Amino acid sequence: MAVPARKVSNTRGRKRRTHYKIEEKTTTKCPNCGAIIKPHRVCGECGFYKGKEVIKEETAE
Repeated sequence: MAVPARKVSNTRGRKRRTHYKIEEKTTTKCPNCGAIIKPHRVCGECGFYKGKEVIKEETAE
């Protein structure tokens, strides 16, 4: 089994790990109601997707 001959320095290890960062989730505004949603998803507030009503809202009678 391969074993490192020398200890990897802190700087060298940190340079390698610079790309392991958490990125903020992408969000967009619903053009119909203005709610914040994930891109390419149906809006949970109004039920619209690409300007069309996909999910019908039930009215309480």
